[in-house]
Amino acid sequence: MRIAIASDHAAFALKQALIPWLAGQGHMVSDLGTHGTDSVDYPDYGAALAAALADGSAERGIALCGSGIGIAIAANRNPACRCALVSEPLSAQFARSHNDANAIALGARLIGEEMARACITAFLATPFEGGRHQHRVDKLGALPLEGIPA
Repeated sequence: MRIAIASDHAAFALKQALIPWLAGQGHMVSDLGTHGTDSVDYPDYGAALAAALADGSAERGIALCGSGIGIAIAANRNPACRCALVSEPLSAQFARSHNDANAIALGARLIGEEMARACITAFLATPFEGGRHQHRVDKLGALPLEGIPA
């Protein structure tokens, strides 16, 4: 699978640990930065990750920052990206099976490398169920939603 991975400075070490692990499983990994521990702005890296998903150069994305929150918000600004913040494997599984998420965000300051690997494993192994979930996912790609009271 073609996987794009991006992080800010707070998650640089976690990103560096995950890249060889992903490559060792046969995935093609694109490292979108950052490439060091100097302070950077997570929105830039969330946007780069979403752009890779939008243009088809990546099939899945892994977004990393200190909490995972900011980079997820940034990535989700692109309508082609459905990035779910996860902290354990079950939420990663539901992100795929129910929401057809094409990216996950992880908080490097909140979870360790072992839990990150468990979340990524669940995310990559889980197919989208479609069915009753499909029309909801279709609405996500058609924002703003119609019929929602203001």
